[in-house]
Amino acid sequence: MRTLVILPTYNEILNVETMLRTLREVVPSVDILVVDDDSPDGTAKVAEKIGEELGQIHLLSRPLKEGLGGAYRAGFTWGLERDYEYFVEIDCDFSHDPRALPSLLVAASTHEVVIGSRYIKGGVIPRWSLSRKLLSRGGNEYATIMLGLKVADSTSGFRVYSKSALEKIHYQSVTADGYGFQIEMTHRARRGGASIIEVPISFTDRTHGDSKMSKNIVFEALWLVTKWAFERPFADKKSLDAVDQN
Repeated sequence: MRTLVILPTYNEILNVETMLRTLREVVPSVDILVVDDDSPDGTAKVAEKIGEELGQIHLLSRPLKEGLGGAYRAGFTWGLERDYEYFVEIDCDFSHDPRALPSLLVAASTHEVVIGSRYIKGGVIPRWSLSRKLLSRGGNEYATIMLGLKVADSTSGFRVYSKSALEKIHYQSVTADGYGFQIEMTHRARRGGASIIEVPISFTDRTHGDSKMSKNIVFEALWLVTKWAFERPFADKKSLDAVDQN
């Protein structure tokens, strides 16, 4: 499995070296692409230095802070141009445990999309308040019901995509960011017929650096889910008309 781990960064100087060393230890055969949005704290310089030391670590520097979705789209394009077969999404802040990655890669051998899930049996979220759990779980259930996703954790950012899944998703035209990006990718994967499986993970809040989450990102996701849900009947009719014409 020729695999590329895509690691978006913005001001992650407190985490990036440890994350890169841990990934190299846990999954030594994978390549890593750090996609840095011109971090003013010097994250890119640290990533470049560790890459020279460890090898198989590449740096894609972008001139502006363009968000999580843009970073992953850039990473997917970079990897596809170099014939990678599997693409990993993971946060640099250790909210996703890199030591869980081998279990996701095993599942990727039989499924096109693997989602590290907090909301299936075995998934846990230590130290979250009840109100935050209810908000997150409620948002996921809303997206699943409105869009027919049939997954428990559509907002999870710890994932593996196969090359074939990215082709079915048409990721280049995905425009959402944050939670919305993950939901839109799941929605398109489901509609495109990609096989999806969830693997339980433990999700832990960052201990170093500042969170990139904001109310705007949450509101964007809720608005987009509602918009996509209303568009579904028209999209389904268009697909059926195309089948009838053939």
